[in-house]
Amino acid sequence: MVKITYIEHNGTEHVVDVANGLTVMEGARDNNIPGIEADCGGACACSTCHVYVDGAWAEKLPAKDPMEEDMLDFAWQPDPATSRLTCQIKVTDALDGLVVRMPEKQI
Repeated sequence: MVKITYIEHNGTEHVVDVANGLTVMEGARDNNIPGIEADCGGACACSTCHVYVDGAWAEKLPAKDPMEEDMLDFAWQPDPATSRLTCQIKVTDALDGLVVRMPEKQI
């Protein structure tokens, strides 16, 4: 299990354990974290699981693939350096301590 901190736009923090092999989106869904809607269920076909990865983690994550890059164009106020779709981030031991912040809204 890996500890991930999800921070809502209003500052409310949720620190949860997420099993290896799940995605960061599935960890939010399974723990009822508000702010990550995941309308497409993890198919990278929407941008409703958009987050801002904490700056300390941005370079530690695997690179975005072209499909994620394209979908981020539809996200609410994407940031080129820190925006990610949580459905595209697989949980591994290397992500223990990951911090993500939700945008004001998902579109």
